[in-house]
Amino acid sequence: MYELAILARGGVLLTVWAVAAGWPPGRLAGRLRRDGWQRICRGAWAAPGREVDWRLRATALQLLRPELVCSHGTAARLHRIEVLGGESPPRRLDFTAPPPARPARGDLIRVHTTAFLTDGDRSVRRGLRTTTPARTVGDLIRAAATREEAVVVADSALARRAVEGVRREALVRHEDLAAELAAPRRGAARARAWLRLTEPASGSPAETVARLRIRDAALTPESQPTLLTAAGKPLRPDFLFRAEGLAVEIEGHAFHGTRRAHERDVARFNALQSCPEVRRVLRFTAGEVFRHPDRMTATVRAALAL
Repeated sequence: MYELAILARGGVLLTVWAVAAGWPPGRLAGRLRRDGWQRICRGAWAAPGREVDWRLRATALQLLRPELVCSHGTAARLHRIEVLGGESPPRRLDFTAPPPARPARGDLIRVHTTAFLTDGDRSVRRGLRTTTPARTVGDLIRAAATREEAVVVADSALARRAVEGVRREALVRHEDLAAELAAPRRGAARARAWLRLTEPASGSPAETVARLRIRDAALTPESQPTLLTAAGKPLRPDFLFRAEGLAVEIEGHAFHGTRRAHERDVARFNALQSCPEVRRVLRFTAGEVFRHPDRMTATVRAALAL
């Protein structure tokens, strides 16, 4: 019989592999537990010492069911596309598979079945089969419950950003998303309308939501205009009401995290006030944007009236 560790792939051992290598099914589970293996799901075990995180669970499920392709929120996490209000770490895994794959819906896994999944919609990311960025964004926008959810996802994919501490390039172009949403699919017409609200220069989900709510209030600032500080360095505020000299900054995180990050933030704030176009700066946290958007827009409107 082969040693169990030799049979594992990517830290995952399937029961069927061990049985095929000669291990008696009746003794296998007990031996695995004694050796420190961890049960991931029925028929799959994690190697001793491996953390059973969402990626390892996805790996096990794809080994058990080769037709499964990571999609929706799980694909977004693999591509580092931000979603509004997503769990971190995510509890439920999303997959898409062609029929006659059996659907699944629950707290831990959801399988979406569709006949509209071509080879061009598939890619491999971080060792897992997944939908491409364009297909992932298309799926999420078509299924979005709100405008904010849809535009946050599209803005994130269109932008060059640092997500989860990793800086990445833009993942898609606007024309890629327009092509993805052109097909007459459920939710596509609404998704095409939401796509027109995107802004690739947006820097965070909080900034996207703030832009939408500010414009709901019939306020029309410039987004991410390039200004020059007193030292001649370029700087881009989140929003600028040029005629009134009012800049609006949205803080993407509730806290700075490190002393150095806080110092950079203070230096940016001071530099912004040195720009000739800026006479006043308003700053809002992500929490204010998400929980009290009406208060934010009322504050902006009052500042403009001064």
